[in-house]
Amino acid sequence: MTTRTIALVNSTGRQAASLARVASAVGYQVRAQLRKRQGIVAEELEDLPNVTIFEGSLEDKELVRNLFKDAHLAFVNTTSWGDEVAIGKGLANAAKKAGVQHYIYSSMPDHGSFGKGWPSLPQWSSKFTVENYIRQIGLPATFVYAGIYNNNFTSLPYPLFCMELKPDGSFEWKAPFHPDVPLPWLDAEHDVGPAVLQILKDGPRKWSGQRIALAFEILSPREVCVKFSAALRRRVRYVQGPVEIRVPIPNGYHEQLDGIEVLFGNHNAPYFPDLRAPEEALGLWEGFRGIEEYAREVFPVEEAANGRTWMN
Repeated sequence: MTTRTIALVNSTGRQAASLARVASAVGYQVRAQLRKRQGIVAEELEDLPNVTIFEGSLEDKELVRNLFKDAHLAFVNTTSWGDEVAIGKGLANAAKKAGVQHYIYSSMPDHGSFGKGWPSLPQWSSKFTVENYIRQIGLPATFVYAGIYNNNFTSLPYPLFCMELKPDGSFEWKAPFHPDVPLPWLDAEHDVGPAVLQILKDGPRKWSGQRIALAFEILSPREVCVKFSAALRRRVRYVQGPVEIRVPIPNGYHEQLDGIEVLFGNHNAPYFPDLRAPEEALGLWEGFRGIEEYAREVFPVEEAANGRTWMN
């Protein structure tokens, strides 16, 4: 079989790093773009077999051109570094010019486009704008929509997914989501790689133009807390309330959080209004790591890495 080459963007992110691990392990030649060779994920990528690092900005046209040159496949998850729409369009143009045969773009819905009075979330609508551009230029592409990362949870005081440790040893998760409205969940590090690899194996004949929800469990906030409680053997309760910002956050993220509070707290909008989950994701990969397993096996390890000691 001819060795396949795949180009990855923002390779230290949870989605692309997951795919890099899996693709390199089964023999794909992986070209991994990252902004800087810093951090444990960058070090891990350098040590993986079949991986070539492309260090630099996605605004560097020569770097992008070399990243896609002679690549058969691509996985792109843009971030809010720089102008995400301009960068996303530039990447798509470069991939098409290079002849990429299957382009996987990590998109998100623009709730404002559904005509139901829902607000658009700025960091999601930019991705949807890029998705529409990719369709317009005729690049053979599939669009994956990532559910909420299991790995977002932390006892550090970050907004939206803080599992706050209380004096009695219990945890409390406070967020604007309705307690009983189901949400889509994804262990990005564990499950994006195998799922996307299956999409690439199936090829554009099956998946070109399709949207796929990458979410393996559909659970309400109350149900998530039940899973966490069973895993940690501690009381874990959910409280619906406004987003609390107790630490500095990146520019632009405040607007995203405000929008989430209105969209999901006031409107109770569906997370993915027009996608089927978890059926499509389970059809790609059945060996997913659910949130209870994550809470039991991974959450304490990540907490320890963040200097927390409650598990001792």
